[in-house]
Amino acid sequence: MQKVIISLIDYKGQAKTDACLMSLDKMNFPKMEVEVVIIDNFPSSPFVHNGTYRKFQTKVLRPEKNLGFAGGHNLAIAYAREKSADYVVVLNNDTEVGKDMLIELLRPCEKDPKIGAVVPKIYFMKGHEYHKERYKTSELGKVIWYAGGHMDWENINGVHDGVDEVDNGQFDQDRKIDLLTGCCVLLTRSALEAVGGFDERYFLYYEDADLNERLKTAGFKIHFAAKALLWHLNAGSTGGSGSVLQDYFISRNRLLFGVRFASSRTKFALLRESLRIFLSGREWQKIGVKDFYIRKFGKGSFGL
Repeated sequence: MQKVIISLIDYKGQAKTDACLMSLDKMNFPKMEVEVVIIDNFPSSPFVHNGTYRKFQTKVLRPEKNLGFAGGHNLAIAYAREKSADYVVVLNNDTEVGKDMLIELLRPCEKDPKIGAVVPKIYFMKGHEYHKERYKTSELGKVIWYAGGHMDWENINGVHDGVDEVDNGQFDQDRKIDLLTGCCVLLTRSALEAVGGFDERYFLYYEDADLNERLKTAGFKIHFAAKALLWHLNAGSTGGSGSVLQDYFISRNRLLFGVRFASSRTKFALLRESLRIFLSGREWQKIGVKDFYIRKFGKGSFGL
């Protein structure tokens, strides 16, 4: 029987985590042993776990401080290794899963041992689309947030295939892709043994892109499972798009990622751009750039 650990991080998001757990309990996973690990990343106000679930066991891990996305999920990955789990599913708590999502994520791994990561098709949560006015009422809940992805290496930005498109079957084929998303990704034991977990210097943002590049360098494939479905409340755990939190971590971590993986030409352009941001950007963008140069990583200067 295959053992799967599903890793959720809670940071002042009790209602979202509870809703996610309820959706997981409706999911189908025959012939699997599933355990959901909840990392409580807000120690001063502990997550109150009061749910009893029919289909899986739960485990709450309480680190002494906020470990961020990278460190929090690494805690669950270490737990999964102790339990000899076959797979780890990294999952945002601001999501609702389709009933067959886990079955469909596992399916390609059984056919190809070189697949190291599998991602689902992800929709905007119904009513939380970027441009609701574009869509008919019947189309809400069917608007794509992610149907595979790739890195725009000129700008060091991840690009989601199909974003803002209504799903009319245009992304119904499984395929090898270039960029996973940390919103939801199934990682195989062999992949994690080869490359380890997330780089904790990032804390939040770009840690999934970093893992993606290390997996590919190690010879693993990133796979899109078209029949695995998920609904995502975009930026529901980080204060929304354009927040000061995003200003800080994206500005700093984009530099960290780009300097590590981009071409020499792009690195030069990125460093030149960082000077412009430091001089004329928003406050937390400037602080993020400064912290990159003084090597202040992890939580950095941001108070979380």
